[in-house]
Amino acid sequence: MIIGIAGRIAAGKETLTKFLRDKGVNYFETRRILSETLEEMGLEASRSNMQDLGDRWRGEGGAGALMEKILEKINYKDEDWIIDSLRNGGEAEFLREKLGKDFVLISVDAPREIRFKRIVDRGKKSDMLNWDNFLKVDERDDFDKENPMGQQTGRLIGMSDHVIMNDGILEDAMSEIKKAWEEINK
Repeated sequence: MIIGIAGRIAAGKETLTKFLRDKGVNYFETRRILSETLEEMGLEASRSNMQDLGDRWRGEGGAGALMEKILEKINYKDEDWIIDSLRNGGEAEFLREKLGKDFVLISVDAPREIRFKRIVDRGKKSDMLNWDNFLKVDERDDFDKENPMGQQTGRLIGMSDHVIMNDGILEDAMSEIKKAWEEINK
C-alpha cells in the first residue's frame, strides 16, 4: 500500500508521517529525489527550485511523472510506503489509477495564522519568516493558477480519503490520525 501525504505548509505533515513511521511504514520524501536532482544540476535545493523542478517534470512527463520516478525507487508491491508529500492533484490521480485500492491519500490542514506561527517558531532557514512572503508561497502552494502542472495542495485536500485538522490541539490531531490509521487497516 502507498499512503500519499498532502497538506499545506506547516500544517503538521511531519506529525502524521512520524506516527505512520512509528507503525513501521516505510518512508520516502519527494524532497529527496528533487534535491538530489537539483544538486546534480548544480542548483540549490530551495523550496522554490524544488517546486519548479516538480512542475517541470509534470509538464514534460505528465501529472504523474514525479510519482513514477518515486515508484521506480521503492519496493511498493511488497511493502507499505508513505510518499511525503504530493503537490499536484494529477499525482494522486496517477497513483489511484496505477494502484487502485492500494493507494490512500491523507491530508493535513490548519488555519493560515496557526501555520505561520509554526513557521516562525520552528525558524528553519528555508522558511519564509514574514507574513507577506508566507502569503506568496502559501498561495502558490495552494493552487498555482498560472500552471496546471504546478502546486495544488488545496485540490489535494479536497481529493483526500482522510483530512486531519491540526488546528492547535495536538491530542485532537493525534486522535484523527489514529482513526484514519484504523480505517486504513480494516
